[in-house]
Amino acid sequence: MLGLLAQNVVQVTATIFLGFVGEVEQSAVGLAGIYYIAYFTLCFGFSIGGQIMISRRNGEKNFNSIGTIVIQGVAFLEVLALVLFVCSSFITKYLLPNFLNDHNVYEAIQIYLSWRIFGLFFSSFNVMFRAFYIGIARTSVLTVNAVVMAVVNLVLDYGLIFGNLGLPELGVKGAGIAAVCSEIASVLFFTIYTWKTVDLKKYGFHRMKFDFSIIRRILNISSFTMFQNLISISTWFVFFIAIEHQSSRALAITNVVRVFYLLFFIPFNAFSASANSLVSNTMGAERTKDVIPLIKRICRMSLCFTAVIMVVVAVVPEFWISLIASAENPTLIAESVPALLVVIGALPICSISTVLFSSVSGTGNTRDALIIEIVVLMAYAFYIYWIVLVKQAPVAVCWTVEYVYWGGTLLLSFLYFRYAKWQNKKV
Repeated sequence: MLGLLAQNVVQVTATIFLGFVGEVEQSAVGLAGIYYIAYFTLCFGFSIGGQIMISRRNGEKNFNSIGTIVIQGVAFLEVLALVLFVCSSFITKYLLPNFLNDHNVYEAIQIYLSWRIFGLFFSSFNVMFRAFYIGIARTSVLTVNAVVMAVVNLVLDYGLIFGNLGLPELGVKGAGIAAVCSEIASVLFFTIYTWKTVDLKKYGFHRMKFDFSIIRRILNISSFTMFQNLISISTWFVFFIAIEHQSSRALAITNVVRVFYLLFFIPFNAFSASANSLVSNTMGAERTKDVIPLIKRICRMSLCFTAVIMVVVAVVPEFWISLIASAENPTLIAESVPALLVVIGALPICSISTVLFSSVSGTGNTRDALIIEIVVLMAYAFYIYWIVLVKQAPVAVCWTVEYVYWGGTLLLSFLYFRYAKWQNKKV
């Protein structure tokens, strides 16, 4: 959980700080953050394929093959990051303005992304080493890495957004620079930590020769996950664009709720990442009969965490919202409460659905996971069009899209484990 906190802290810190700069800036960084993550998830999706292979080799005790997977994965992702960087430059300049009503929001987005997009080169490195440490079940290092990223981002956000600590006051631009610097700090940490503490020979890190066959094998698993993640986040970005077409206030409310959404999903994503790795490890050890009991146990743990979160936030929602939305804007705080309560109501479904869906990928059947994602997103997209654009429903009602997405994912993932032939999948 603490390992996953880092990426979310980058987004949450910028959103909170920019709330004191202006509503436009806060909304813009919220949209830009989702835009960036749409690119990031392509790299992350590839690393999930690598993580599945690493976990399987770890379960097989074929340790010498693991380092090669990591090294080849980093090399491929750096090339991919360059391609995505070029694509993003074109899209933000020529296509994105056509989808936004508010020119001021677009200008702020462009300023932020002009720096933030450089983070792809560093996050590509980080996701493969995250996959390595999760795959070998050595996740405590991710906690330390999260602290390093969070502290660097927090300090630089405070300095560069407001002009504190002797740094220039850059506003939105400062938030983008701070985010990239936190990614660089993470690269330095992983490099030094791995060099000093990992048995490089045991895990085969001394093999530096490029072997495209390894990339091809990772892509055989991860190509479906990459596309799945891309369409998932892209559709969520469409949801925010649709909200922006309602009004700037609706977008501001949605961005406040988005911060809570990111925080809520820290434990969910942690349990789902653990499920992915443990399912793959268990199958690698040829203990398929233990997979379902394992998934049930993780689901129960996730649900227990969810119950605590729901109680803590739902009792005094105005207080928690006031920590994100500026106290100088009390109407935004009051208007955000109904939407936040709607999201809280969806958390039990999310907590189980994320574990089950990630476990589908953990079995190695990433193509089936993609099919599930496409089916659910079709219903999700139709509901967005109907409830947001056609009905122009209040923001709180619009957030019921999460019930459609996670409810559908839960149902189809359950049916997969109930009826599909997943036990003998090889990777």
